[in-house]
Amino acid sequence: MATIEDVAKLAGLSRTTVSRVINDQPYVTEEKRQRIIQAMNDLGYVPNSSARRLRSQRTETIAVLLPRLTNPFFGNLIEAMEEKASEWGYQVIVCQTHDSKKKEMDYLQLLKTKQVDGVIMASLVNDWEVVEPYLESGPIVFCNEYMDESCIPMVHMDHKQAAYEATVHLLEQGCKHIAYVTGGPESHLSKERRKGFTSALSEYNLPFIEDMTIDWAMDVSDGQKVFHMISNEFTQVDGIFTGSDEVAAGLIYEAASSDWSIPDDLAVVGFDNQMLSLLMVPSVTTIEQPVKQMADKTVEILIQQLLHPGALPAQKYVFPHQLLIRNSTKRKKLSIQ
Repeated sequence: MATIEDVAKLAGLSRTTVSRVINDQPYVTEEKRQRIIQAMNDLGYVPNSSARRLRSQRTETIAVLLPRLTNPFFGNLIEAMEEKASEWGYQVIVCQTHDSKKKEMDYLQLLKTKQVDGVIMASLVNDWEVVEPYLESGPIVFCNEYMDESCIPMVHMDHKQAAYEATVHLLEQGCKHIAYVTGGPESHLSKERRKGFTSALSEYNLPFIEDMTIDWAMDVSDGQKVFHMISNEFTQVDGIFTGSDEVAAGLIYEAASSDWSIPDDLAVVGFDNQMLSLLMVPSVTTIEQPVKQMADKTVEILIQQLLHPGALPAQKYVFPHQLLIRNSTKRKKLSIQ
């Protein structure tokens, strides 16, 4: 196995110069750097990355906090982040919080104990004053989640506006009694969507009925349960806003099994434009987020903060969304009442 001394000998340079190149240190000419790289390639020499990280006091690791990896949106987000991070020589570890305040704090401890260099929060349930002290230990960037009072970069789409547009669409289809179905109600993102939902109702002079709010619906089986709750307890409901295509799919599947017509008896809106939304019959009206662009921007911002601390302002990067209207809301006849 080749050693650093072998590389130095083949390149005709000192061991110190080789070490500087391996550790990306300055004061080495480009000509010497290329000679060393060529010698390393010829010998098949691979630097000890663990030792290098110890010397630089960096782990070259980023933690990404998210609520649930089984949600395809977060799976796609992580895949894009991991690909982008690897371009910079960083690895990503996934931390599922399951919308738990305690778990969120436990994972932030990774930053405090120097087990990761930075944190991306794609999930947020704690208040900002609880999260803010961790900035003393390293950079944090919000992705998907956002909070106006925070002082860190935020990459997201406008969830309030997206929920507003989806609800207005249901209202324009003649829906008069719309149920609001959400995942973790303590999430700041969920609160923003609820604001958009209630704003649309208010614009159409309709009240927000708390009893028609269903929390902690996250997957297909939850969507099935929501349908039975609607059909048994809230028979007046004719439209549903959900925070997930999975939930919408469960609703539609169970409604079809019970001989309900979608969308004539019940119009359904999902969220995230997952592949499942296209495969359902009828296809699901949904909100599309630019997942890859958001992931790439978030990783880029975090790594730039690691390379140049304090150089980037704590600004918002708001990406566009799109309401994709499909058959789960296209009614044949609109109500004229």
